[in-house]
Amino acid sequence: MTYTLTHHARDAMDKRGIPEAWLRHTLVAPQWREPDARDPELEHRLAVIPEHDHRVLRVIVNTQVTPERVVTLYFDRKMRGRL
Repeated sequence: MTYTLTHHARDAMDKRGIPEAWLRHTLVAPQWREPDARDPELEHRLAVIPEHDHRVLRVIVNTQVTPERVVTLYFDRKMRGRL
């Protein structure tokens, strides 16, 4: 899968210690997808990361551009244990 990262997304990965492999896994094989509540161009993709104590990684992607653009990503505390 081809994608780009915003500067914010790259900084978030670095600051939060999120390896690119976890990002790719969530983009390619999300366990849950949902549209963004405010921006119809954005989609949220979520996946459990077993290597990180089964926390849920949320990746927000602009699907209306080619290649898709990762806007931000973070571990969603509210989703832990819900997927």
